[in-house]
Amino acid sequence: MTTITRYAVLLRGINVGTSRKVPMAELRTVLTDLGHTDVKTYLQSGNAAFTTDSKADEATLTKDLEQAVRKHFGFEVHCLIREADYLRRIVEDCPFPAADLQPKQLHVTYFSASVTPARFAAVDQEAYAPEEFRLGDRALYLYAPDGLGRSRLAEVLSRPALLKGITATTRNWNTVLKLAEMAQEPTA
Repeated sequence: MTTITRYAVLLRGINVGTSRKVPMAELRTVLTDLGHTDVKTYLQSGNAAFTTDSKADEATLTKDLEQAVRKHFGFEVHCLIREADYLRRIVEDCPFPAADLQPKQLHVTYFSASVTPARFAAVDQEAYAPEEFRLGDRALYLYAPDGLGRSRLAEVLSRPALLKGITATTRNWNTVLKLAEMAQEPTA
């Protein structure tokens, strides 16, 4: 029996400014060329979902996609690939009252590996109140009442020293919900 799995893809740092352009139509082609089906993209910031019958794990699928993107576009893009159930749990496990917040106030940073509280121990959350963060499964939830662009805490949390050795990419709550929805869509 063939196992069919649905995944979401998050590309880091593309389509910002004039460099590192990855048109979503071309990203769909790259994913299809890798043998994936039911490929859909969301926005221009590197979000997609696909179905595959590959037995490869998330890390292998990620490596294959990063190589294909490098070959197709000529530059390196870090990617994260997550199963539909993981994305559903990210939504369900949100430690903040998402339904009571504006989507611009809540963000999730996805990590390529698990992180421990020790990694962020030097961050004095009280100094950034009312902003705050909580860790989840390979994720960090950030409450920024004035939005990400004005968040002093987001700036601190994105410092290379804190993220050394891992890939991290952040999405607003609307995108978090949409990715979870796209990854749950039934396959044809």
